[in-house]
Amino acid sequence: MSTPAGTYRVQVRPKFGFAMAGELAGYLADLGVTHLYSAPMLQAAPGSEHNYDVVDPARANDQLGGDAGRRELVAALRAKGLGLVADIVPNHLGVADAAANPYWWDVLAHGRESRYASWFDIDWSRGRLLLPVLGDDPEALRLDGRELRYHEHRFPIAPGTGEGTAAEVHARQHYQLVNWRRAATDLNYRRFFAVSTLAGLRIEDPAVFDATHAEVLRWYADGDLDGIRVDHPDGLRDPTGYLRRLREAAPGAWLVAEKIVEPGEELPPWPIEGTTGYEALREVCGLFVDPAAEPAFTALDIELTGVKTEYADLLFTCKRDVATGMMRAELSRLGRLADGIPDAEDALADLAACFPVYRSYLPEYGSERLREALRAARRRSPGYDFGPVAKRLRDSGDELAIRFQQFTGAVMAKGVEDTAFYRWTRFVALNEVGGDPSRFGVTPGEFHAAAALRQDRWPAMMTTLSTHDTKRGEDVRARLAVLSELPSDWADLVRRLTAAAPLSDGSLAHLLWQTAVGAWPIERDRLHAYLEKAAREARTATGWDDPDTAFEEAMHAVADRCYDDPAVAAEVAGFAARITPYGWSNSLGQKLVQLAGPGVPDVYQGTELWENSLVDPDNRRDVDFGARRSALAALDSGLPHVDPSGAAKLLVTTRALRLRRDRPDLFTGYTPIAADGPSAAHAVAFDRGGAIAVATRLPVGLDAAGGWHGTTLALPEGTWTDVLTGREFGGGPAALEDLLGRYPVALLARN
Repeated sequence: MSTPAGTYRVQVRPKFGFAMAGELAGYLADLGVTHLYSAPMLQAAPGSEHNYDVVDPARANDQLGGDAGRRELVAALRAKGLGLVADIVPNHLGVADAAANPYWWDVLAHGRESRYASWFDIDWSRGRLLLPVLGDDPEALRLDGRELRYHEHRFPIAPGTGEGTAAEVHARQHYQLVNWRRAATDLNYRRFFAVSTLAGLRIEDPAVFDATHAEVLRWYADGDLDGIRVDHPDGLRDPTGYLRRLREAAPGAWLVAEKIVEPGEELPPWPIEGTTGYEALREVCGLFVDPAAEPAFTALDIELTGVKTEYADLLFTCKRDVATGMMRAELSRLGRLADGIPDAEDALADLAACFPVYRSYLPEYGSERLREALRAARRRSPGYDFGPVAKRLRDSGDELAIRFQQFTGAVMAKGVEDTAFYRWTRFVALNEVGGDPSRFGVTPGEFHAAAALRQDRWPAMMTTLSTHDTKRGEDVRARLAVLSELPSDWADLVRRLTAAAPLSDGSLAHLLWQTAVGAWPIERDRLHAYLEKAAREARTATGWDDPDTAFEEAMHAVADRCYDDPAVAAEVAGFAARITPYGWSNSLGQKLVQLAGPGVPDVYQGTELWENSLVDPDNRRDVDFGARRSALAALDSGLPHVDPSGAAKLLVTTRALRLRRDRPDLFTGYTPIAADGPSAAHAVAFDRGGAIAVATRLPVGLDAAGGWHGTTLALPEGTWTDVLTGREFGGGPAALEDLLGRYPVALLARN
């Protein structure tokens, strides 16, 4: 196996295909990564901007350049000594455009007699396959040759059923077109989360696995692919069995899985290198948050919303709302499997809402998590006898138990990431995938313990700070972390802003002001788009299904005040300017800690410079690689300042990546190094076995204390070179005011 020293994630899409990705090879080699890490490369739905809606896993995406383009990309990478890691999507196929998916099209045409009927997780016992596509004008359904059409949607007509009116023909099909609102309640095929246009695959069937993985495994067998990132394994019927089969098929590949590991949870001992690193993101970012600010932010949240929110109660409410609302169809399927148990659907909804992690992996792993959920559910519903349901869920061979495990992951994702994180806005720097906003920061001791454990158990897992799924970019979080050092000043600003530009939803108002200050200067249209998504995901004042036009107009009017009201604009811009230098310090610190720490570090496209992206699709915008090439070349002419150009972050990124690539012998262990002196709490340092990373944390407090004041860091014997500045240091106590005189970080390599 060739484990990457560092990866660089790119979002291939129609406007940025294989050829353009290949043009990055020289830049990425100079940057210091060893592998390009690409979004899914198989044939996706027409016009897809993300490629997770694969419609044909048997071929490379022709919208990106097809197989010829893919081979040219590989050749360009190999010419610069780079490898390739590809994202794959085993859980589902895209079905929004039925005609684009030959397998789904065949199922629609032939029903359960289709040779692909066994591919999809369809409950045929419920009758015809329901497709929730109709609006309020079902009469728009029409015949067009051998197809039924509804606006832009096309559907096949089963052989011998095409005579008569559109309604008569429709009544004879293996599918039934229904109103889109019925997706939540009546769907009879498994979806990805609550997305009806992504139909679940029965990848546990060896024939389906072989057919859907043949092309990617061909790339691997041909030597074109070095690693595979598996999207959302928790949605699969048998994640453990799937990953074992994938390992057998690609024995030398670097395999990582997008598994969200909650605090305190351990990844099952799967035959892979580890996760894609959301737990590392949580720990690294939390290191730069001041835990002492929690009471102040809690008080401000109560002041803004008028209620004291217990996060555990909010989680239960949000998850249960998802289980019984947008995922009612899946819950009903579970209820039918639990036939004979009184009020089974309510009990299952309670248990899913109480489940503390994304899923269990019974029978091997997760029995304690089920017991934990049962204890919590009994506290919330003391009058219900959960015994019969619990007995069924403990039986790993029971269909109810199997499908419940798939259900909990979807409820967790939609209830937490896409609901609770938008409702509880106490301090949104913590509202991140894999995070727990109720845990206010990470102490150095907690950070070191987690890093040491990672080095011991999963040293080749991926680590990250930003992904295509993060709720806000790493530099936005780094700047927001500064607020934890200025809780009183922040509260005063929010009071002035809410008085000047009030919004009826206090929680959303706080999200708005944190977003504006954290991402400033942000373009007006980007802020509006983000707020609309955030408000609709929260579903408290408006929503996707039934938008509240009046509320959204009021919300957008408040956002406009950031640009059109001189007083509001001055407040936002002024506070952002005040905290930005401290945010830069945090950004450099977390970047170095991630890049130098245990695991294989990934750099998300564009984040080698300052990058103020928010949630998708904002974080999938075009990246100016020309500017980054020029900035990288300019580093050879002298050390950059920590300034708006972001060149200092590029310096940290490239020097750390190059050191990991060129001297892997320096990154084989993990030992914390404690600072000594009055400002010791503001330093975090560790030795990887010859490479020492040093970073500043809580920079506002450091300034208030007057600086390092003789605080030292004991360096091991020998001589050390800071690869950022070129300065040399001897072993023994090193003054941090000297070590960190140029930058708030240092990366020392043993000579």
